[in-house]
Amino acid sequence: MNSHPPDDSHKLLAFPPQPGRRKPPHPPAKPPPEPLFESFFFAGFECSATTNLHGAWFDQIAATGHDREADADYRRLREAGLLAAREGIRWPLVDRRGKLDFSSALPFFEASRRHGIEVIWDLFHYGYPDDLDPFHPDFVKRFAAYCHAAARLVGAHSEGRVCYFTPVNEPSFLAWAGGMAGRFAPHLRDRGPELKVALIRAAIAGIDAIRAELPDARIVNADPLCRVVPPIDHLDPHADAEDFNHRAVFESWDMLCGRTLPELGGSRRHLDIVGVNYYWTNQWEIGREERPLAFDDPRRQPFSRLLRQVWRRYGGEILVTETSHVDDMRPIWLNTVADECDKLLAEGVPIRGVCLYPILGMPEWHEPEVWTRMGLWDLEPQPDGRLARRPYAPMFEALQAASRRIDARFAALRPPAAVFPEPALPEPAALRP
Repeated sequence: MNSHPPDDSHKLLAFPPQPGRRKPPHPPAKPPPEPLFESFFFAGFECSATTNLHGAWFDQIAATGHDREADADYRRLREAGLLAAREGIRWPLVDRRGKLDFSSALPFFEASRRHGIEVIWDLFHYGYPDDLDPFHPDFVKRFAAYCHAAARLVGAHSEGRVCYFTPVNEPSFLAWAGGMAGRFAPHLRDRGPELKVALIRAAIAGIDAIRAELPDARIVNADPLCRVVPPIDHLDPHADAEDFNHRAVFESWDMLCGRTLPELGGSRRHLDIVGVNYYWTNQWEIGREERPLAFDDPRRQPFSRLLRQVWRRYGGEILVTETSHVDDMRPIWLNTVADECDKLLAEGVPIRGVCLYPILGMPEWHEPEVWTRMGLWDLEPQPDGRLARRPYAPMFEALQAASRRIDARFAALRPPAAVFPEPALPEPAALRP
């Protein structure tokens, strides 16, 4: 199957353990049992903008027509009860040799404000200006300047609300795709560990730049949550699988919070909200990355167990920042994710929301003529060149049922309202002179 996740967030890249680890600061206090946004489930618009393995430029916002249909797309979110979104500001379009022009992002600011949709702004979703080298110091400087300007613009459109940002999306996957497999820019091989460190260095500088403009901004650091298993005929513990599951999968988050490579300047405040990207492809047999474990494979661990592991490691708030399946499996997957989150909410684990990503069908990165049906709306070309949004009814029904179930869970978690006794009324005789 050639679909979005097998070429995306099910892969991470490890580098050898580093000496001198530092225990991260104590995690922040446990948040209240409420969704982060007005709706627990929210939407994600695929916003990759880079060059693929053939060296061809692709821009998923343009390819899906979201830049032209922004207002209608945000209206559909509100009608579907999805009151928040992940949205992209495309760094390669904004930054032209250091000169910044945010005009390509303005339709999304206007549409989200008009329809009352809160937004997590992705600032670096794989693509970067083609005159930059991610290993050069200018990369960090330019990225920080861009993040600061983006924060100023978002703040000006926020009307006093909290602002949310993902500075670098999936640094672990990009380190593999761009630094080992040559699938995305910078199209390198055997430099993945070095690229991962460079991306985290840029992320930390970007977070500092955002908070210099918006001190109360929230940062959502999205990275894949994956797990590997030994081969089916391997009875003994598998050292590589154990290392991946207990160390490598957490590397980017560990660097961001200062647990690993503290000289980068990370802290628990930099990590802030842990964003977990999880697809059905995120568990596989080691050495067979392109073949995810079957849905009924007994070696597959429940999503709730993997999320619980993340929370025990970092504390604080967690968002599921990407999840979906394809074709007829979409409603089944949504129900499964909702059930797993419901279990954790009952335990008091602060899962603050789930992003259905991508919310629109999309073309494959490396085969743009192939379209994948993954979202609430499938896209169908029309004679006039537009892409019609066709709702996928079974997923809408699953979303409604899951939303009711999760809303009931949050209602059960809320503390009871204070009850004050009625004031005692004086006896009638006391009212007479």
